[in-house]
Amino acid sequence: MSDRRRFLQCLASLPVLGGVFPRAARAARRDYFRELGVRPIINAAGTYTMLTASLMPPEVRRAWDYGARHYCRLEELHDAVGKRIATLIGCEAALVSAGAASALTLGTAACMTGTNRDFIRRLPDTTGMKTEVIIQKSHRFGYDHAVRNCGIRFIEAVTREDLERAVNERTVMMLFLNANDPIGQIKSAEFAELGKKHRIPTFTDAAADVPPAENLSKYIKMGFDLVTFSGGKGLCGPQSAGLLLGRKDLIQAARLNASPNSDTIGRGMKVNKEELLAMLAAVELYLSRDHAADWREWEKRTRRIQEAATSVRGVKAEVYVPPVANHVPHLRIQWDQSAVKITPAEAARRLREGEPSIEVVPGVRESLSVGVWMLEPGQDKIVARRVREVLRAAA
Repeated sequence: MSDRRRFLQCLASLPVLGGVFPRAARAARRDYFRELGVRPIINAAGTYTMLTASLMPPEVRRAWDYGARHYCRLEELHDAVGKRIATLIGCEAALVSAGAASALTLGTAACMTGTNRDFIRRLPDTTGMKTEVIIQKSHRFGYDHAVRNCGIRFIEAVTREDLERAVNERTVMMLFLNANDPIGQIKSAEFAELGKKHRIPTFTDAAADVPPAENLSKYIKMGFDLVTFSGGKGLCGPQSAGLLLGRKDLIQAARLNASPNSDTIGRGMKVNKEELLAMLAAVELYLSRDHAADWREWEKRTRRIQEAATSVRGVKAEVYVPPVANHVPHLRIQWDQSAVKITPAEAARRLREGEPSIEVVPGVRESLSVGVWMLEPGQDKIVARRVREVLRAAA
């Protein structure tokens, strides 16, 4: 048999594609969004859940992939990852939750039940438990349902005096929304101090409050007993993960209220091994980043878009940094609508419907607000070009 014939017979015996390309490589080449008819976007908004927040860096994806290839005992991994994260951040204890909203539920449950197994099993039946959570009226927000899931009742306060009058034998926790610190009369440090004074656990929701990196330990050092951060925002971990940090006894109680423990209020808030490892990798990576270099890059991006927008007559743009949540450079673009005949909402719609599809900060009516920190390298040039095109077309 000739060498040529032998080669052709061997080639014919190989499985089509499967023998040449590994299954993983073929899957990586699939364009799932195209298959499903889902349009990808450029994220010039920020870490909004509805826009799928942040992207996981390669180091985080590698940790996820490692978890996907191995079995382990889940409780053991929860313990090990929580211990490592607590050491990295500098707090008594930590757990990885199914997002910050999950952490709100688990932290509240922990304050209510402690390690009482009967209480844990019965929630949201609160018979025999303390059920009142004090919150500033200005801190009520769209996620406080995660706290109310436990069967509590909010007691609203405006002033320090209101809060102290509200404290009684039914008070189980004091809740603080860190993003609303500027508008509440009781500031974060005073709120934590009042909790210590009255021996009531304090919990702050700081979901979107990194950067700066020091915030990861700031509120624990300030005296809060529990703090939550979203894993899929500035930390660039899994979108469906979060961190609950704080007192060792409360984190232990939160774990008992959580998956994989059966018949608990948190059983459906499952965190898998992939998310646990990826969240650990995200924290490690975030704490090792050159945050000053990140800031310089964000400023460069905002300048590029600012220059493109203001090249259109009648348009002005300024850089601003939100005081607490999403504390990074943003761009606010405004114009004289008698000269540029388009509203900010219409400009946002044209960016969304154009090619490529671009999302800007939602819910802003008086201006076009652009966030740059979730852009991929080079996308600031695309955003700058499209913003200029939309505004120039209306001028």
